[in-house]
Amino acid sequence: QVQLVESGGGSVQAGGSLRVSCAASGRTLSRYAIGWFRQAPGKGREFVAGIYWTGFRTQYADSVQGRFTISRDNAKNTVYLQMNSLKPEDTAIYYCAAAGGIATMALGGADYWGQGTQVTVSS
Repeated sequence: QVQLVESGGGSVQAGGSLRVSCAASGRTLSRYAIGWFRQAPGKGREFVAGIYWTGFRTQYADSVQGRFTISRDNAKNTVYLQMNSLKPEDTAIYYCAAAGGIATMALGGADYWGQGTQVTVSS
């Protein structure tokens, strides 16, 4: 069992930055990759970024590549998503998720989900 709790959402103007955090817990946490998804109003949930608890591999959606950075703090069991150069189309509920691998998340799947945090970007 894995528990995920997001924090750090909010409102920002276009071009600004926000950082969202995902505090993870669970005895089997190290078996999972952690990532971020988002769901905009009226749209399906989409993969944003993923990372493993070890190593340096990360993966990003094309829409955020170069603007968003996913990172982790193993001591705190926390994963961060730094979002820069935000655009109105980044407005969505951002969900933290855990899956057996980044490839699984990139295809839209996950085993555990957080409750989500709202990010709103105004023009």
